[in-house]
Amino acid sequence: MRAAPTWAEARLWELLRGRRLEGLKFRRQAPIGRFVADFVCYRHRLIIEADGPFHDGEADVARDAWLSSQGFRILRFPNAMIAGDTGAVLGAIQRAIEVQNPSPLAGEGGGEADG
Repeated sequence: MRAAPTWAEARLWELLRGRRLEGLKFRRQAPIGRFVADFVCYRHRLIIEADGPFHDGEADVARDAWLSSQGFRILRFPNAMIAGDTGAVLGAIQRAIEVQNPSPLAGEGGGEADG
């Protein structure tokens, strides 16, 4: 998927990469257990998913339950929302970040500069 991301994933990555959002470090296509998250901010234990039209709702529920049991929060955005209202997408991500303080076990070096 890294070599050929969907257009929604590519757009979202443009908004998140290089600490462009609140100075936070996001990784893309990050393996977590047996799953691969589209984007993850380990410091805030936040996973961002870009959902295309062919998502399996039952599989997503099971996947999200396991990821939640590991301490992650998951935000899912339909591709149409990413295309049509990036401001709302970024606003939702910022609100999710504000709700929870950073994890001291985030594994990104522990310094403020690590976002």
